[in-house]
Amino acid sequence: MTALERRAVSSLALLYSFRMLGLFMVLPLLALYAADLPDATPSLIGLALGIYGLTQALLQVPLGWLSDQVGRKPVIIGGLLLFAAGSVLAAVADSLWGIVLGRALQGAGAIAATVMALVADLTSEEQRTKAMAIVGVSIGLSFAVALVLGPVIAAAGGLASVFWVTALLALGGIAVVLLLVPNPAAAPVDHSDVGARKGMFLQALRDPALLRLDFGVFSLHFILVACFLVVPGALEQLAGVDRAHHWQVYLPVLALSILGMLPLMRMAERGGLPHQMFLSGIGLLVAAVLVLGVAARPWLFFLGLWLFFVGFNYLEATLPSQISKSVFAGGKGTALGVFSTCQFFGAFAGGAGGGWVLQHLGQTYLIGLSLALAGVWFVLMLGAGNTMVSQPQRASR
Repeated sequence: MTALERRAVSSLALLYSFRMLGLFMVLPLLALYAADLPDATPSLIGLALGIYGLTQALLQVPLGWLSDQVGRKPVIIGGLLLFAAGSVLAAVADSLWGIVLGRALQGAGAIAATVMALVADLTSEEQRTKAMAIVGVSIGLSFAVALVLGPVIAAAGGLASVFWVTALLALGGIAVVLLLVPNPAAAPVDHSDVGARKGMFLQALRDPALLRLDFGVFSLHFILVACFLVVPGALEQLAGVDRAHHWQVYLPVLALSILGMLPLMRMAERGGLPHQMFLSGIGLLVAAVLVLGVAARPWLFFLGLWLFFVGFNYLEATLPSQISKSVFAGGKGTALGVFSTCQFFGAFAGGAGGGWVLQHLGQTYLIGLSLALAGVWFVLMLGAGNTMVSQPQRASR
């Protein structure tokens, strides 16, 4: 990479980390702390956990398209301001419905696709896959830090303090955009070519390789949010770990999960087996959900957590680089918007839908639904053969 590319990728990875850290910190906390509110039910807790995914999903493509028109940075800054405002609203809320509204406003700052498009704008074709992988790794690291930091902050100041820190992280992200992220070269945009824009959107929806990965990221985030409807409670009830000390479980499990990822990464990159290792990551996810669902002893539950974090972190770090190989020139914001939309619809479905299943059908059905999604994803990727994504296609003909 050139010096400019290194600066661009590192600053955008930092920006993405700030934003995802704020979102992920709530994940291990909401099912526990929201249960103390008078209007709490499993369905409403699930809605609060996943509602940000709905507004994210609805706005990823429009804001990605808008970033193709007016530029990436204005859209990113506006999205971070909305994210900060939603965090403040959730911090001052005295009911679960207030948290739901704050989380929905957080999600309205839907800039994931725009950030990934800016990564593509600021890197050469030869370095793009590496750049996307670096951003993907930063997301995985944010997830790990959030699961440890969130319980520590909440133990000191309650759930509201986590939302206040999230608001500060959003403002820090704006500073990163203004001070560290390079400006991309201006590209002429034909605002009258509506047909071409529609064609790019339809192209992203028709590509079988993209659709497989879109379904995969939907399933991955459904399972993530659904699992955290039950994991925090199980740590208290099954493992006997007080909520203020959950970080003492997450920290060693996450650290060991990095060791578990290393063989997968080595075999994928140096062993020339990326497809096989990708399938292995999905297989680990299936095994983890199964173990978490049947665990009756703490050590077995901890093993399930470790398997889950190995599989999740590997897949989360790998997916952005895989999706980037099929994104076509001229419509990066639109194509990546479809991918991000599926990701956040998965989070919403895992929270709202998972909460409903948990309340009305029980934990066994929630585990079964998660297993079914992971199983279908495995079969789809198995049928893809060794070519995980298609070659880049032209945006228009």
